[in-house]
Amino acid sequence: MAREQLQVLNALDVAKTQLYHFTAIVIAGMGFFTDAYDLFAISLVTKLLGRIYYTHDGAPKPGTLPPGVSSSVIGVALVGTLLGQLFFGWLGDKMGRKKVYGLTLVLMVVCSLASGFSFGSTPKGVMATLCFFRFWLGFGIGGDYPLSATIMSEYANKKTRGAFIAAVFAMQGFGILTSGIVSLIVSASFDHAYNAPTYKENAALSTVPQADYIWRIILMFGAIPAALTFYWRMKMPETARYTALVAKNAKQAAQDMAHVLNVEIEAEEEKLEKIAERPANSFGLFSREFLRRHGLHLLGTTTTWFLLDIAFYSNNLFQKDIFSAIGWIPHAEEMNAVHEVYRIARAQTLIALCSTVPGYWFTVAFIDIIGRFAIQLMGFFFMTVFMFALAIPYNHWKENRIGFVVIYSLTFFFSNFGPNATTFVVPAEIFPARLRSTCHGISAAAGKAGAIVGAFGFLYASQPKDPSKRDAGYPAGIGVKYSLIVLGCVNALGMLFTFLVPEANGKSLEEASGENELDADDITEQTAPSHRTVPV
Repeated sequence: MAREQLQVLNALDVAKTQLYHFTAIVIAGMGFFTDAYDLFAISLVTKLLGRIYYTHDGAPKPGTLPPGVSSSVIGVALVGTLLGQLFFGWLGDKMGRKKVYGLTLVLMVVCSLASGFSFGSTPKGVMATLCFFRFWLGFGIGGDYPLSATIMSEYANKKTRGAFIAAVFAMQGFGILTSGIVSLIVSASFDHAYNAPTYKENAALSTVPQADYIWRIILMFGAIPAALTFYWRMKMPETARYTALVAKNAKQAAQDMAHVLNVEIEAEEEKLEKIAERPANSFGLFSREFLRRHGLHLLGTTTTWFLLDIAFYSNNLFQKDIFSAIGWIPHAEEMNAVHEVYRIARAQTLIALCSTVPGYWFTVAFIDIIGRFAIQLMGFFFMTVFMFALAIPYNHWKENRIGFVVIYSLTFFFSNFGPNATTFVVPAEIFPARLRSTCHGISAAAGKAGAIVGAFGFLYASQPKDPSKRDAGYPAGIGVKYSLIVLGCVNALGMLFTFLVPEANGKSLEEASGENELDADDITEQTAPSHRTVPV
């Protein structure tokens, strides 16, 4: 049974879609645009970094980043993101969503710029400073996950809430796409200006000194979209659900939302006091009551996000290796350094344009129609099918590259029209307001743990057994074929754990989280027979 809702929260639940909804999507979404740009742009320039800093005279192939350096450059931002999700998720419930929101953005802007200014007189020095700044960049990015999701869920109406939260997350697709486009423009410009020979033709001249500017420009560009939205983030009022249900300030919540919705809203301070006194609205994260009510839910959101990100980040961060393995991108010695960046960026942009971005927006279109559960289950199912379709006849695809790229693209489409979006949406809906940001941060951090497993694991696992085909310094792995089979099994596990996640479609946040359920005492009071004297 559900109890009566606060008027200010009910006003948000039933509000018609209007300008402030779209403003919130753009403001919160631009953070995700920056997040995706910064996290995935690094995969476009790691080959270039290897050529610039680790090429040795007389080597038959261009230099590549040593295993430890490569895993650090790619993975350090993911480690920072994981820690940022836990820290800022907790802080968002303690200090409020708005106060912490601007801090994460400042950190992202400063560290994006600093990554491009990475300095040092030796390759180790440059890589060490790059890793330092990318760790703190990841820390800021981590805070954006729970805060953006929580703010959008608490601003949205219940009819289209899923679409609004998914639209914020869908900006990630545009971030990935833009990283490819920026890399294409920068590399094409430098390739035109400095027409260098291939490595096979002239190893020394194949990497022009000016190539060092390319990776710096690409990484620094990520600061621009984040900086543009800082002013608007600071102007957003605190969410009514935090102000009322966590800060216990009914008057301020009513004032803020009356201004946003342009309607009269009663403060209802007495009703808020009664709500705050109920046992259902006072248990903590490490309590038996939380375990009873939300323990399985948290297990479901963490495991599905963990499993999803193993596959998602493996695919995204190592597209260049997969495309090289099937011959879609020429061997490194057949290109100069700048043209290699161009070819890798072109492949990633094509995948993003044809499958990644459409997948996100299919979720936006259908999440409030068919629900979160169905989309997540369907996504994991098709990711499993397509991974096995790539892996089992893997040798066939070396002769049929177009077919490989089409099926590979479909795995991206169904990850985004599937669990990559829903694992972000659901934790922002099913936990109580006072723990919402924290639980979303925990779920997201589990995802980044999966991303770290995927990034580090696939880097080593995908190496072929043939020493002549392996990157320098790497031990023998199981190869791309068997790595894809492992990822298919991971997706199949994701399907199973999806059954732990409840459906929040069409419910208010208080209904989905159980915050407005009547306690046993309330039910007894409402159903007890009256003892009034009835005249005869």
